[in-house]
Amino acid sequence: MKLGIIGLPQSGKTTVFEALTKNLSGSAHKGEERLSTIRVPDSRIDILSEMYQPQKTTFAQVEYFLPGTVSANKDQSIWTAARDCDALIHVIRNHTAMGFEKKSPHKDFVEMDQELILADLVVVEKRLERLELDHRRGKKMNPQEHTLLVECRKNLEDETPLRRVPELASARSLRGFAFLSAKPMLVLFNNDDEDDQIPDAGKMRSVEDCLVIRGKLEQELAQMSADDAADFLKEFNISESAMNKVIRKSYGLLGLISFFTVGSDEVRAWSIKGGTEAVDAAGAVHSDMKKGFIRAEVLAYDDLMDAGTYAAARKKGTVRVEGKNYKVK
Repeated sequence: MKLGIIGLPQSGKTTVFEALTKNLSGSAHKGEERLSTIRVPDSRIDILSEMYQPQKTTFAQVEYFLPGTVSANKDQSIWTAARDCDALIHVIRNHTAMGFEKKSPHKDFVEMDQELILADLVVVEKRLERLELDHRRGKKMNPQEHTLLVECRKNLEDETPLRRVPELASARSLRGFAFLSAKPMLVLFNNDDEDDQIPDAGKMRSVEDCLVIRGKLEQELAQMSADDAADFLKEFNISESAMNKVIRKSYGLLGLISFFTVGSDEVRAWSIKGGTEAVDAAGAVHSDMKKGFIRAEVLAYDDLMDAGTYAAARKKGTVRVEGKNYKVK
């Protein structure tokens, strides 16, 4: 799964990308697209690995994409690349920046959101023009697609992002358009180092998924060794890096959960959509497992921790056998 990081100039997009990925740039990277794959922090994996002492430990992973800077003399847009992302992280400046006007998080959010809406509206209008032209030429038109696109146009013209209209954001016949305003979004307020409060940003906080980060501070943490970072967090009485929270939040933004397979060979987190049935979860491990699936033996993580060992959990009766239609937790 891939998340794109967007925002206005000086919002701190690059700072956030580097804090998330620990992928620091040199001058050669300036203005270029950047992509990094990182593991999703999960203390359960650490505990299971300590318990099973496997040869290999594999965490769930997520990709972060930073669009490049487009030269003004080139007929292209960052949105072409961003459409390939499954969700967006919108970084908003809530810190002081030399040479820039006073911070205005709500205004900046609206400005960027309007860019997404406009980009989608252009796509919708072009497609409707083509459908109507084909119809006049006697070609058969998909009435469902046309109806949905007309509804999209109405919402976009009303400056309503499609992510707020679930029946349009999730419509199968519209998936190929990869509408930007339909993608799940996490709003990150990029604060000054000493500020950990969510700003007053009007009703936006009630309709959008929001978090606060202190980008520069997190970028510095990303450059430290694990021991130095732990000492730093302890000194400032911070329980956890905000970046870990952002990573887990963005993972959840995609509707993903993890289930675990454990053994002496490997402890592994597998990424699946919430609500996935056992037979399809088996297919995530291996296609042959899905083909031959009959039933699965499952144990909740908390029950394993309560029992201490798998054998003890079996004796307590918390190990269960579930069929194909069991929804994996």
